[in-house]
Amino acid sequence: MKNYKIALIPGDGIGPEVVAEGVKVLQAIERMDDEVSFTFQDFPWGCEYYLEHGKMMDEDGIEKLKAFDAIYLGAVGYPGVPDHISLWDLLLKIRKEFDLYVNLRPITLLNDSLTPLKNKTKKDIDFLVIRENSEGEYAGAGDWLFKGKPEEVVLQTGVFSRKGTERIIRYAYEEARKQKKTLTSISKGNALNYSMVFWDEVFEEVGKEYPDVETYSYLVDAASLYFVSDPERFEIVVTSNLFGDILTDIGAAITGGMGLATGANVNPEKEFPSMFEPVHGSAPDISGKEISNPLAAIWSVSQMMDFFEEKQWGAAILDAIKQILEETEQLTPDLGGEASTPELGDRFVEILTDIAKTKGITK
Repeated sequence: MKNYKIALIPGDGIGPEVVAEGVKVLQAIERMDDEVSFTFQDFPWGCEYYLEHGKMMDEDGIEKLKAFDAIYLGAVGYPGVPDHISLWDLLLKIRKEFDLYVNLRPITLLNDSLTPLKNKTKKDIDFLVIRENSEGEYAGAGDWLFKGKPEEVVLQTGVFSRKGTERIIRYAYEEARKQKKTLTSISKGNALNYSMVFWDEVFEEVGKEYPDVETYSYLVDAASLYFVSDPERFEIVVTSNLFGDILTDIGAAITGGMGLATGANVNPEKEFPSMFEPVHGSAPDISGKEISNPLAAIWSVSQMMDFFEEKQWGAAILDAIKQILEETEQLTPDLGGEASTPELGDRFVEILTDIAKTKGITK
């Protein structure tokens, strides 16, 4: 039996509610598959923890997390805690300390009714954005000079190392080759005359090793337009930290909103635990009402299963999401249904169980 140790950081607001439904799915898999088991440990870190303790996580939090195979994060954010503190002292700290340099955001339309785009269907919107996740514009380098004075100056420095740029681009080429899909690089070389010119050059250099991969390169402003007007031109996309952050939210908008947006923060070498999360916010205004949509959190469980090489379960979870989206009454209010968060989770497990039996993956 394979036992996977998972650190749970439910976080703030609706985070605990949606993580609970993801754990419900993992426990269902455990019941159906005699070859897989999960061990969970909760960590109460986040903004509410910060308000009580003056820090977002324990001083030895990173050391504690090293013992796990994966981290399952709910959401972070709470009134009274500045966003830069919640981001830098927990989420980005984990990403950087564990070298989670690959961010995977699937932009996949699971139900035709979910897109606001006219005449676009599931076959038109189905691609993967691979975002550099460790440096670039979010490296945290810069300075704040003459603060509060008339000559005040702030410097925010993007950091693009040869190692960091090449490894994310190479990862994307490998993924494109494996899936036999096109690869599109998104940058801004015409205006960012150092960082993005460098990015473009590395993309071209690495590409010489992958003559079988068909490539395209777009400026980020043009790519933003194409995400909306012509999403079918994308299959695998690779881009920098900042551009990936923004573009994937456009991707969420065209596939059903943030309630269906998921993300994996991956260390491909598995030297450290990778982190899986829905990318919506903590939504404190609806916290406790049991109306939050857990499907993004459940989709991140699918990504986790893929990472564990339990791809049959990753695919089954995705199939179950597609099926439950057809059952409008079983969805939460944001998707037009009347179900509570736990009711959606319960129905999801029923669907997953049926799919697993049909596919013969129960053991």
